[in-house]
Amino acid sequence: MDQRDRWAAGDATRRAVLGDDHVDRAAERGTPFTADFQDFITRYAWGEIWNRPGLDRRTRSCVTLALLTALGHEHELAMHVRAALRNGLTAEEIKEVLLQTGVYAGVPAANRAFAVAQAVLEAMPEAVPEAVPEAVPETVPEEGADG
Repeated sequence: MDQRDRWAAGDATRRAVLGDDHVDRAAERGTPFTADFQDFITRYAWGEIWNRPGLDRRTRSCVTLALLTALGHEHELAMHVRAALRNGLTAEEIKEVLLQTGVYAGVPAANRAFAVAQAVLEAMPEAVPEAVPEAVPETVPEEGADG
């Protein structure tokens, strides 16, 4: 695959994951100063990494949400919450990714990620199904049992 093919594949993936509107806005805001960076992320991040066969897009979205949360990159997090929904994750799965991240990356990072994700989900009510009753565990841990 040559550089042009890699860019075309990256542009197609970027549009599928982030949406045409986002990609078009990024292109419109482009300047000679940012052109090389846009080319780099389109070819490498979207053309190479997001198109590798080892993980599907849902899994890549989970990893991306966890890393953006852990690293405190909330300016990118809302965009990738929307991308995760486009990639087929549910609001419940996004919640689980953020909870898991909170355990390993820290509660403050997860707290902020929940706030960002909540704002996105509230703006996209079609992405959040009606609430379902919480599952009741079949067994209750014995008192003093480790969790």
